[in-house]
Amino acid sequence: MILNMKAGLFQQQTLKLSMTQELSQAIAILQYSSQELSSFLENKLIENPLLTLEHNSALPLHAASVRRKSKRMSMYGNKQNFIEQLSEDAPSLEEYLLSQINIGEYTRKQQSMMLEYIRNIDENGYMRIGAGDIAEAYCVPLEEAERCLKAIQRLEPHGIGARNLQECLLIQAEYEDPDSLAKHILEHHFLLFAEKKWKEIAKKERITLKQIQDVFDYVQSLNPRPGSRFFQDKPSYITPDVVVESRDGELYVSHYENGFQELHVNELYLKRMQGHHDKSVNHFLRDKWQEYQWISRGIQQRRDTILRVMTKIAECQPDCFHFGLGHLRPMTMKEISDELHIHESTVSRAVKDKYVQTPFGTFEMKTFFASSLQSANNEDMSGQQAKIGLKRIIANESKLKPLSDLELAELLKEECGILLSRRTVAKYREQLGIPSSSKRKRYE
Repeated sequence: MILNMKAGLFQQQTLKLSMTQELSQAIAILQYSSQELSSFLENKLIENPLLTLEHNSALPLHAASVRRKSKRMSMYGNKQNFIEQLSEDAPSLEEYLLSQINIGEYTRKQQSMMLEYIRNIDENGYMRIGAGDIAEAYCVPLEEAERCLKAIQRLEPHGIGARNLQECLLIQAEYEDPDSLAKHILEHHFLLFAEKKWKEIAKKERITLKQIQDVFDYVQSLNPRPGSRFFQDKPSYITPDVVVESRDGELYVSHYENGFQELHVNELYLKRMQGHHDKSVNHFLRDKWQEYQWISRGIQQRRDTILRVMTKIAECQPDCFHFGLGHLRPMTMKEISDELHIHESTVSRAVKDKYVQTPFGTFEMKTFFASSLQSANNEDMSGQQAKIGLKRIIANESKLKPLSDLELAELLKEECGILLSRRTVAKYREQLGIPSSSKRKRYE
């Protein structure tokens, strides 16, 4: 009797553990983005021979691209002629820089030092090793190491090999015009210039604010990351999870099937292994079969939950999908969870890193949730509406006398009926990437 009770208790605990594991995996699958789910399934294909994937299109399994990084030569590594060290997988920036060097102008040791410098340029084009380190490693005077660095900095793209932003911009300005006002300001007043303390510069140099503004406009055209184009990732592709279409005034929500991966059992492998007399093999097959069922159910639950949540969002935000994001109304995840009778955390997982294709573009699903703002007539308005109004007001302001955050708050109330504090206006302005009034100011 006691043995039977123990056996029953063991089976109950095993079942509970199994359910907990499946639930945990289902929660994780729901939270995965489409790319993360693809990576997860790729790994499971390796671990579980019962699994096979059928792709619904020729799209790549995931859009993660591999960035090829430059190899760095050891400071005390082989100092042979750098031409001999070129390999097929050398980064394109390294190849491009080396191709510009006339080796006949330099000694073997200088060639090695220049290669060392090039191998220590980061992906933005900045030098990450000092001339002092090179001088010590190669037992040469500091002046010689500096000369080799200057030789690198004369190469294209201009600004390459700079040790900081100021030097990067200076190299570019000097190349275009060594006697320019831009070069002088960058060299002697860089911090004041960057902090827009232009009146101090104007007073010291006896020049006008308009001249400094012209320098600013010119500096904006320079490249602060001259090496970046050699390390650009392949374009990443956003794969929507769901699609919202507007047809004849009605909204239709469906799964985005292009690129959908359907999980199946590898029937050939299963038939070959079934009926095996080895208990360990049969146990392995049972575990992998159970894993297949868990993952299949988890994926289906993910699809169903995302579709349900998106359908409810479309029902609650119809104007958004008919006329654009400017018609976004305040809505919380709690409202959606209450409507669907599911937990708020489930809604949060369902929209995390998920995308929806709409008539106006592809957006993150969480875009359609917005906090409520008070309006002058006590109607609820969303932060998105406030941002649209803010952008419009700033676009139409006088560039010679831009509006302060307090003035923007007053105009939002007058023109849009939106009540915001100065601090909230500043927060929204920064989120939009719009600088403060002092930095928006232009001079005649």
